[in-house]
Amino acid sequence: MNKTNIDRFDLNLLTVFVAIYSEGSITAAANTLHLSQSAISHALNRLREQMGDELFQRSGRTMSPTPAAEQLIGPIRQALVQIQQGLVACTQQEGLDLKGLTTRFRLCVRDSFEGLVLPELIAICSRLAPKASFASMRTPREQVLHDLRSGRIDLAADILLPHDDQIQHVELLSDDWVCVLRATHPLLVEDWSLAGVLKYRHVMVSSREHGAGFEDTQLARHGLRREIALRTSNYLAAMQTVAVTNFIVCAPRRLAAALVAPMGGSVVVRPFPMQFPPLELYLYWHRRVEHDRAHVWLREQILKLTAALD
Repeated sequence: MNKTNIDRFDLNLLTVFVAIYSEGSITAAANTLHLSQSAISHALNRLREQMGDELFQRSGRTMSPTPAAEQLIGPIRQALVQIQQGLVACTQQEGLDLKGLTTRFRLCVRDSFEGLVLPELIAICSRLAPKASFASMRTPREQVLHDLRSGRIDLAADILLPHDDQIQHVELLSDDWVCVLRATHPLLVEDWSLAGVLKYRHVMVSSREHGAGFEDTQLARHGLRREIALRTSNYLAAMQTVAVTNFIVCAPRRLAAALVAPMGGSVVVRPFPMQFPPLELYLYWHRRVEHDRAHVWLREQILKLTAALD
C-alpha cells in the first residue's frame, strides 16, 4: 500500500469507502450517500490510486473487500465516529436537536426483540426525530462484539455475551417461555403435560442454520428431546405455520402475546409445561458512543419501551 500524505488526502473519500463496504455495491452506496453512481465510481478510483490497492473486487453484483480493505474498515469507522462526536459536541452545546437529527442508527437485534420493540421504537422516532433513519441487521452472534468495536453497528440486543470494558451493556428484559399452537389443536382437549407437548412435532426458531435450540438444550439436560418439523429464523413465520398445522412453537411470552394478538384467535398460548431459565436480553454499545447525545437518547427510548412491557 502506498504511503499517503494525510494533508493531501480527501477525507470525503472515507465516507465513500465505508458506504461501499457496508452496502456491498456501488449502486447501494450511491443511494445511501445521495450521490450518482458515476460519482461513487470516480471516488473509488481516487481511493484506489491513493491507497495503492484495489480495495474492492467485483463478485457478481456485489463488491467484495480485499484484505487491505478489511484491515482499514475498523480504524476508518472509528475515526469517522470520533469526527462526528466532535461535530456534535461543537454544534449541540445547548441540547440535542431531534427535529434536525439525521443520524442513521444501525441495530443488530434478534427476532425476539425486533418483533417486540422495533415497530413502536420506529413510530416514536418518526414523530420525535423524523429525519433519523434505521437499519436492522442480522449478525452471527460471534460477530456482534467485533461489529460494535469496528462501528459497523451502533447497538445490539442479544443474550448475555462475554465482553471487555470497551463494550457497555444493560439488561433489557427477562421473559419466560410459552407454547403457541392452533386453537383447534387436539392437545387442547387432553391433559396439558410435557409428555403431551413432546408427542407433537415442533417449529424451532433460531438465527443459526444448525445446532440445538435453547429449548432442546434444556430438554436434553433431562434426557428428553422433541421432533423438529420446521427450522426458521422468524417467529412470525413460525406462528403462521402452527396456525395451520398441529405443530407447536416455543417462544418468549411477551413476544408470543404481541404476535398472537392480531391473528384473530387462530392460535392460543399456553405455559411451557417445564421450568426453563428465563430468556434474558441485554442492550450493548461501544464506549465511544457512551456520551453521544443521539445515542444516549435512542438508548433511553429503547429502555422506556422495554420497561413498559407487561
